[in-house]
Amino acid sequence: MNNLLYIVAVLCAVWVIYDVWANRKSMSSGTKLLWTICALLFSIVTAIIYAVVGRK
Repeated sequence: MNNLLYIVAVLCAVWVIYDVWANRKSMSSGTKLLWTICALLFSIVTAIIYAVVGRK
């Protein structure tokens, strides 16, 4: 069960980081860096917040 949680956490972090850097051209570099750090530290929670708040 823990392995599945780790896989989900990594996938969430990768999704947020990819979406921020590849698809959000109008976002400032500082904001992108903040999303990246949050994704690395709190991957699942950050992905949920990003899906609700960060995406248009």
